[in-house]
Amino acid sequence: MDWPTLAHRLFGDAHHLVADGDFLHGTAEFDGQTITVLGTTNHAPIGVALALAQARGVLDTLRDHPGRPILLLVDTQGQQLRRRDEWMGINRAMAHLGCCIDLARRQGHRVLGLVYDQALSGGFLTSGLIADGCFALPEAEIRVMRLPAMARVTKLPEAMLAALSASNPVFAPGVENYVAMGGVRALWRDDLAACLRTALADTPVTDTRAADGAARGGRRLAASVIERVLNAA
Repeated sequence: MDWPTLAHRLFGDAHHLVADGDFLHGTAEFDGQTITVLGTTNHAPIGVALALAQARGVLDTLRDHPGRPILLLVDTQGQQLRRRDEWMGINRAMAHLGCCIDLARRQGHRVLGLVYDQALSGGFLTSGLIADGCFALPEAEIRVMRLPAMARVTKLPEAMLAALSASNPVFAPGVENYVAMGGVRALWRDDLAACLRTALADTPVTDTRAADGAARGGRRLAASVIERVLNAA
């Protein structure tokens, strides 16, 4: 789904969302309140400039509109694989974006992420995935690494990883697997405005992803390991 169609299904004509290149930004009126909308389009690679632009949007909302909800629209192929961005400190820029989103959450802003097209690797990890709740459209594509690349990194046969992915969501791409693991809270279908309304009202402030993954059978040990570590501290 392209972003203008998505914006219309979420807000009708009550939005002022624009694209500056690959950067989406603006506001929308929803149920009597204003929402800050930030994100990316065109399968954007997240480089230094795009990470800092999103961070600036979050910080402007924190300064000028305390408590305003923030919706992050995600469509990214991951971090920008370019020497210039590495020299400029892409790791620090993306960490800064993640810290800004975390600060917004701790300052009482409800932050939601919505993967509406593609979400890969670090571009996803430092944006929608660390919101209060991350959601996705059923047709979206989410993955961190393709199986051939995973095989090269782990030195394990691709056939073995393919077999593991059939029964273990950790090894498999796809939105349903990320729902099973707890990374994606739910899929938004049909009436997207109603889905947003429910998410704004019901998404918990506390992080339930590990518990959700255990309950859904996608990450059976993460929650118990976290609890053991915290109890041992």
